[in-house]
Amino acid sequence: MGEVRAKKALGQHFLTDLNIAQKICNSLSGGTTAAPDKVLEVGCGMGVLTQYLLRRDDIVTYGAEIDSESVCYLHEHYPNFAPRLIEGDFLKMPLDKMFPEGLKVIGNFPYNISSQIFFKIIEHRNLVPECVGMIQKEVAERIAEKQGSKTYGILSVLLQAWYNIDYLFTVSEKVFNPPPKVKSAVIRLRRNTTSSLDCDEQLFVKVVKASFGQRRKMLRNSLRSAFGDFGGAEHPFFTQRAEQLSVADFVELTRWVAENR
Repeated sequence: MGEVRAKKALGQHFLTDLNIAQKICNSLSGGTTAAPDKVLEVGCGMGVLTQYLLRRDDIVTYGAEIDSESVCYLHEHYPNFAPRLIEGDFLKMPLDKMFPEGLKVIGNFPYNISSQIFFKIIEHRNLVPECVGMIQKEVAERIAEKQGSKTYGILSVLLQAWYNIDYLFTVSEKVFNPPPKVKSAVIRLRRNTTSSLDCDEQLFVKVVKASFGQRRKMLRNSLRSAFGDFGGAEHPFFTQRAEQLSVADFVELTRWVAENR
């Protein structure tokens, strides 16, 4: 079959620059030839990145592809890869059952689900030691940003709680077909040494989301909207905005909310 038609509904923008595909591939660490790492490519498209991953002998590459047209193309052009190509929605895949020993994740992520992909990685953080993804530049900057920035937000805090983030490089819109309206960027997540947070982790997520839910307001107002008035008790952070708090600050705030709500 010929080329796959990019589908707007799937957020598809196919990378055409082979140098960038090679660079993305090289950004992912591997295992050894004796004990290769399992890697899952999310959204293989026409295999522009896949072809470079398959050349590495320190990884075993699997694929997750929701588009049946792309799956047919890959079966035809990469027959040896076909048994490890999983047709379906990555967001619904039971990674713990499919890859109980863990996996690394890589891909030119569809822009319309990139945030959901990262939320799934957070959920499976003890399975996923590393992730390399090409996403919208704006989202990449937000994820890598430190506290105090206007773009620092929910994903920044939640990912940085569990991963070290590297903003690797920016990618022009001209190297895609069809070209997106925005620039892209490649980021790398590597699991940090935090095995657990010193607070209720489910409550931590709720506190972070509530804090940024009304990001222009002081934390007092955002958290009272979500958790009530805490019996009139005040925390020193209440006069600050969410973007001013570090991951450690949010851990402290979560412990306080648990004691006072």
